[in-house]
Amino acid sequence: MKLSRTILLGAVAAATFGWAAQAAEISGAGATFPYPIYAKWAAAYAEKTGIKLNYQSIGSGGGIAQITAKTVDFGASDMPLKPDVLAKDGLAQFPPVIGGEVLVVNLPGLKAGDMTLDGPTIADIYLGKVAKWNDPEIAKLNPGLKLPSTAIAVVHRSDGSGTTFIFTDYLSKVSPEWKDKVSEGTSVEWPVGLGGKGNEGVSALASRTMGAIGYVEYAYALQNKLVYAKLVNHDGATLQPGSTVFQAAAANADWKSAPGSYLILTNQPGKESWPITGATFILMHKKQDDPVKGKAVLDFFAWAYKNGAKMAESLDYIPMPQNAVAIFEDSWKQIVGPDGKPVWDGHSS
Repeated sequence: MKLSRTILLGAVAAATFGWAAQAAEISGAGATFPYPIYAKWAAAYAEKTGIKLNYQSIGSGGGIAQITAKTVDFGASDMPLKPDVLAKDGLAQFPPVIGGEVLVVNLPGLKAGDMTLDGPTIADIYLGKVAKWNDPEIAKLNPGLKLPSTAIAVVHRSDGSGTTFIFTDYLSKVSPEWKDKVSEGTSVEWPVGLGGKGNEGVSALASRTMGAIGYVEYAYALQNKLVYAKLVNHDGATLQPGSTVFQAAAANADWKSAPGSYLILTNQPGKESWPITGATFILMHKKQDDPVKGKAVLDFFAWAYKNGAKMAESLDYIPMPQNAVAIFEDSWKQIVGPDGKPVWDGHSS
């Protein structure tokens, strides 16, 4: 099933919710990485409260641009903004969930988990140094697997993307050559490959291109029935993707000591840690011109923290632990209205 690019859910009987009648819709834009869980949460929240979420899945770069320009109530990015950038633009950020990225491969007869890849090999593929699927570098990782001489069709994001930031940050940690020649970012100068817009675009391009390899959020691989590879992690363990290994990578996250919630989770140590794991982030202005809208956004994410864990797990995202949620909700005190008072009082309306 191909995911649509915008969530737009009806506000059922919003007039019965007092202040909610004034904020029957909240708008957001940005990362495609968390789109599946935002869609699931939005459907459940609309059914319960009548408040709809209009979320445009346009990529983290677009989300950062739109919240900076104040054209949406919140932005979404898989690349956390550094504390100095947050301060310069008057923004606050907090992460709703953690997820994992996978490498998807399109070869005849290949099933999910048949192939194993490691970081240096993935970097060499994306550098254009490994150009055929039967290259000795891939064959060494896959003894016994019959590899064709098919040319590798590299697929990457064409838009500004936090998914790309997580992926290229990982490659920069495992390949000195990648770090020197390409480095990390939401957009990079790709040495080779075809570009697709959003996780949706990469999924679609990889699924219809023979010999393709691409990086996507795990939920997209599952929902589009794409074949993904096992990965060798920081400690040399070969892992299948899934909630257990994503959770292991997230286990060492020290949110209390992370200024502005700036934390990157790629290439974490641990035998069970998935190597390409990352949190996704919500961006809001600290000074809210419309405190009702600001409160409505925070109400939605407070509800998601409290009620959305099982929905997140059903899509193999990792919910935030309660001790971390307390830290994030406490940070919401800095989000204030024109009167200087916090827009969220610790209770959802």
